[in-house]
Amino acid sequence: MKVLNAEFITSADCLKNCPEFDLPEVAMIGRSNVGKSSCINMLTRRKNLARTSNTPGKTRLINFYKINNDLILTDLPGYGYAKLSKTEQNKWRKNLEEYLLKRSSLKAVIHLIDARHDVQNNDMMMRKWLDINGINVITVATKVDTLSKNEAFKSVKNIEKVFAASVIPFSAKTGTGKDELLKILDEIIE
Repeated sequence: MKVLNAEFITSADCLKNCPEFDLPEVAMIGRSNVGKSSCINMLTRRKNLARTSNTPGKTRLINFYKINNDLILTDLPGYGYAKLSKTEQNKWRKNLEEYLLKRSSLKAVIHLIDARHDVQNNDMMMRKWLDINGINVITVATKVDTLSKNEAFKSVKNIEKVFAASVIPFSAKTGTGKDELLKILDEIIE
């Protein structure tokens, strides 16, 4: 897939407020500050399409991006951000679960894992939940550019072992994994 056009469409706080599109949808999910917005920006070749921040927990809505009039990418709020109240965390969890389970146009979830750290408990819980609910998952190890080649290789192998799945090493800075991820998105469109 070659991205020729990418645009932000809208944001929604819950499923009932999500717009309907006649296009396949792929959602980005991961811990707060894992690089979901940076991944969208790299894939679309648009530096500021999705807003990035060094402060975890900034994405609090479901953000919709239209790619080539062929696909909708959604940037979901990150999980694992502890500075929110329990009430707010539970609200986010409920809204995410409803979106992931009931969004009929959702074809896959790109589960981003930070390659710099061991797989966290909430990453494992999210993956288990996605698997139990039969949601198609593409696993991506982000920020591999911050590691040596050997460390990145070991990290990717560890993530593959934990999830028993193939993992795409990815860097929003260098473009590592971009073509592979775009190829998978192309297959989803077809």
